[in-house]
This record gives sequence, C-alpha cells and structure tokens, in this order.
Amino acid sequence: MGGVFEPLKDADGATALLDGIEVSILRSLAVQLLELIGPGEPEPAPDADPLAVLFASDGPTEPPSDPALARLFPDAYGGPGAGPGDDPEELRTRSSEFRRFTENDLRSRKREDALAVVRSLDALAPADGGEAALELTGELRLRWLGALNDLRLTIAARLDITEDDESAALFRLPDDDPRKPMVMAYLWLGGLQETLIETL
Repeated sequence: MGGVFEPLKDADGATALLDGIEVSILRSLAVQLLELIGPGEPEPAPDADPLAVLFASDGPTEPPSDPALARLFPDAYGGPGAGPGDDPEELRTRSSEFRRFTENDLRSRKREDALAVVRSLDALAPADGGEAALELTGELRLRWLGALNDLRLTIAARLDITEDDESAALFRLPDDDPRKPMVMAYLWLGGLQETLIETL
C-alpha cells in the first residue's frame, strides 16, 4: 500500500494516487465504520420548530459497551486527566449530561465524514489495475481527515493499542499472525492521515 497525500499543484487541496485494491480497502473500512456508528436520527419535519427539535433529541447517557465505539465516543469527564480529588460519581453525572446533548451530533458528523469517503471513492475509476488520482479540496479534506482518524481509533481499539509504541511492536508481528492485516491497515491509514495533515 503506497498511497499518500501530496499537495495539489494548481489548487488548495490534496491528491493521492490509489490503486484498485487501496480504493476497495478504504471503501470497505469506511462502510464498516458506518455500520459500527449506526443509522442516524430520523429527519425532523420541514415545518418543525428548530428549538423544539433541539430539546427533543436527547442522546444516550451511558457510554457504549463496544470498545471501538467507546473510543469514538469517550466520556467527556474523568479518565486519565481526572485529579485525585475529583468525585467519580460527579464525573459520571457530568459525562452523562454532556453525552446526552452531544453524542447524536457527534455521531451524525462521523457518519457524514465516512459517507464523504465512500462517495469520493465511488467517483474514482482506477483503470485495469492502474491508479486513480483522488483529489480533495475544501471541506472534503476535513471530512477525510475525520474519517481517517475514526478508522484508526476503531482499529486501535480492536487491536488493543493505546500508545504509539505498541503499534511499532505490532508492526514486527510475523506474517502468519492473524492481526497482521489489521496492523498494516492501521499503519497505512496513519500515513494517509499524516500526509493529509501536512497538506493542510
């Protein structure tokens, strides 16, 4: 897997040459991310009062049980940054309230990011095993950046990676280790993410 992002020569944007296999892998991962995040909230009626819709759309109050979703939608309070004097029950209550008012919007944004990746990949047509140039401009770069980050977080949760040093150790896994393809995808996505950031 060699595709990395480079700045567009004649515009403010990024480009990457992707072959058919890379397009297929990225698209499959983005679709799996969409399935993990789940369906969105139903659209409100066009004549609905926006303020009423805002207050009627409470989200979940408990963190997800799936480790990958917990990584994508972490608690806002507590965790490693909590001080020794912080009351755990108060932190749980604050996290619960914060989640109730923010998680649905965050899920929606992550879903839109993954959909943007799928749509832009669907627009590519690598010729006979050759490469196609993916070009990202404007908001599409940020959508891709968000989706790449979410994909890496999801894979890191599945591989139980919490530190970059752990991913380096996983890179040295033998080829017959069943985790090896996921590790390679994790590292490749990291290269895409890093080079896309550089173009910004």
